Order: sequence, then structure tokens, then C-alpha cells
Amino acid sequence: MSRVSEEGLRIGQAAALLGISVDTLRRWEDEGRLMLDRSPGGQRLVSVSQVQRLLAKRRPDARVITASSARNQLDAIVTKVVRGEAAATVEMQAGPYRLVALTTAESVDELQLDAGTHVVASVKATSVVVSLPKE
Repeated sequence: MSRVSEEGLRIGQAAALLGISVDTLRRWEDEGRLMLDRSPGGQRLVSVSQVQRLLAKRRPDARVITASSARNQLDAIVTKVVRGEAAATVEMQAGPYRLVALTTAESVDELQLDAGTHVVASVKATSVVVSLPKE
């Protein structure tokens, strides 16, 4: 399991969550769109709040990273966990998309899920509802 450090996300993690290249993140730093910090070891880091801000600005049709052999897996970061006695709600940000999963409290404990945990959200739908957008 990949956990986000207190200092922030490594530049590669942030790029994957945003669905962009590391070079694009570096260019955005040069343009002043975000600030990159450095870890004690010299790695470039992006704060979780900056990634969330950039995700909120992304267009809904922005590219999302998916594996070609498993198109239903999304790279995500946990933004909130609401734990009950038996069940828990896990909120995630996957690229420009917000996902909410209902799972068992036991699973949350076993996976040690909390805000900032880097996860892969696998989506399996037994039905899909098709609706018309508002005009």
C-alpha cells in the first residue's frame, strides 16, 4: 500500500492522480501554477491540498489513467473515511472524478484506509442507469 507522506505526494504520484506527465507538473511549477517542495532526500513533493485544488479545476472529460487490461481500475487518493460500527464510507478522488465506496469497517481497518492513502479503485457495476443531461 502506498501512503502519502506528511510532506506530500511524490511528483510521480501527483502526476498519476492528475492524469498528466511529470514533465507537465514541472512546467506548471515554472509557470507558477503550483509549488513543488523537496523532501529531506531531495525528491520533489506536491502537497495534497494542491493536488485536490488542481483536480477540482479539471474538466469532467479530462483523461483518466486506466490499465489497458483492466479498464475498470482507477488510481485514486482517499479524501475521507466515515466509519460506522459495521460499515464505512470511503470517499476518493480519481483524476477529475469523485468516487464514494461503501465497504465494511473491517475492510477499512485491514487496509488501514484514511485520508491521504493512495489506492486503486476497482469498479464493478451490475447495472448502469442511462439518463439524459439537463438542457
